Amino acid sequence: MRRILITSLATAAMITFAHAQTVTTTETELFVTAQPTDVLSSNVVGLNVSDAEGTVFGEIKDLIVSDNALAGYIVSVGGFLGIGERYVIVSPQSVNITYVADDKTWQATMSATKEEIEKAPEFKYEGRWEK
Repeated sequence: MRRILITSLATAAMITFAHAQTVTTTETELFVTAQPTDVLSSNVVGLNVSDAEGTVFGEIKDLIVSDNALAGYIVSVGGFLGIGERYVIVSPQSVNITYVADDKTWQATMSATKEEIEKAPEFKYEGRWEK
């Protein structure tokens, strides 16, 4: 009886040990290829943002990345030569960024008006984002 009990315990221990060493791996892609339709951050930061009529009301100053995805553009609005400007965050889905091949330039447009942008909540570079 004692031998059966020891054998049972040893078998259970080996099964538990073998199960604990089972490794589940997930493959993470280390490298990707840029597609012809992709946009680089260096093409976006510094772009003037205009409405559908072409009136410029701001400039993309920064990008917000959240959970490894683009979450917003920080746009400076108002002011003149950097004096009196303030920052707002706009959704990436609300900004249409296009490449004009004939001019070899990038453009950013929004359907929002200058007044709507100026009424948007202000973003401040403070705390962990202080420059």
